[in-house]
Amino acid sequence: MGDEFPEQTEDQTDPMREPMSLWFWRGVRGLGSVPAMVLAASFVGYGALARETGLDLGHTVFAAGIMFALPNQIVLIGAIGAGAGLFAAALAVALSAVRLLPMTMSLMPLLRGPSATKPWLLTVSHVMAVTSWVEAMRNLPALPRPARIYWFSGFAAGIVLLNVPMAAVGWLLAASVRPEFAAALGFLTPVYFLLSLTAASRFAADKWAMAFGLALAPVFHAITPETDLLWTGIVGGILAYGMHRLRLGRSI
Repeated sequence: MGDEFPEQTEDQTDPMREPMSLWFWRGVRGLGSVPAMVLAASFVGYGALARETGLDLGHTVFAAGIMFALPNQIVLIGAIGAGAGLFAAALAVALSAVRLLPMTMSLMPLLRGPSATKPWLLTVSHVMAVTSWVEAMRNLPALPRPARIYWFSGFAAGIVLLNVPMAAVGWLLAASVRPEFAAALGFLTPVYFLLSLTAASRFAADKWAMAFGLALAPVFHAITPETDLLWTGIVGGILAYGMHRLRLGRSI
C-alpha cells in the first residue's frame, strides 16, 4: 500500500522530480511534531538526573549524543548512581536496548530503496528509538520509496541535534529543579509511546499484545528486574500471537 501512488495530473507536482535533499529537510521539519517536543522535554529531565547522579556536563552531553534511546541513558545513570562497575553498567544498557531490535527489523523494509545502501541503513539503525520509530511508521508509508531514507535521516539527525543541548539545559537547571520533577519529565516519552500504540492498534492482535504487555510487565519486574522488558516482550508476544491464531481458528 505504501508504494502505490495515484497518477499525477498536469497540475500536480511529481514528488520524484524534486531533489532528494528536500526530503531530508522535510524530515528535519518533523522536529515541530508533538513526539519530538515531548522527547526534548524528557531530555531536560535526563540532564537534571545525570547531574544529581554525579555526572559532569561533558559526560552528560556525550552520552546524549552517542546513545540515542533515552531509556538506555536512564539505565546508564541509574547504574552509575548505584555504584555498578563498567561491565555491569554496559550489560544493563545492552539488555535495555534489546527491545529496539524488533523495531529496527520492522522499519528496515520500509527504508530500503535504490538510495539506501547497506552502510547507510546500518548508520540509521543506530538512531532507532521510540520517537523515531513511531514517527517513521506513521509517515514513511505515504512517501516515495527513494525519499524515505532521506526523510528518516533528516528527522533522526534533527532529534540528536535538538536533544543534546536539551540535556545540557537540564544539567544546568538541575540546581533549581527537584529530582521528582526531572524524573517525571523523563517519564513523558514512555507515556506518549503507550498512548500512541493504543491509538494505532487497529487489529485484535495489537490489542492483545498491549494487554499482555501491561499485565506481565509488573510480574517480570518483580521476578527479574534486569531482564523484565525482554521477558515481557517474549512471553506477551507469544501469548498475543496464540490468541490471534485461536481467533482465526474459530472464525474458519
